Amino acid sequence: MAQQLHVELVAVEEKVWSGEADMVVARTTEGELGVLPGHAPLLGQLAEPGEVRIKLAGGEQVAYEVAGGFLSVSAEGVTVLAESATPVSAQSR
Repeated sequence: MAQQLHVELVAVEEKVWSGEADMVVARTTEGELGVLPGHAPLLGQLAEPGEVRIKLAGGEQVAYEVAGGFLSVSAEGVTVLAESATPVSAQSR
């Protein structure tokens, strides 16, 4: 079985999304960042406006518009702490 990332997307008021993923893509102030399983630990500031895309096994993807916050990568997985997170509908892409 392929290695997975444990991902948590958390807004100020609630946990927005949590689960296992193949990859996370986020726009930070340093540029767009792709995180795969085994990525080195890092902390990045999310760009505003920003988008976080979570790529799931089987090719499905979920995306959220995020405002403010940080992306943290550790041995445990990826945590996105955003001031707000709004789902992006597939039609708007």
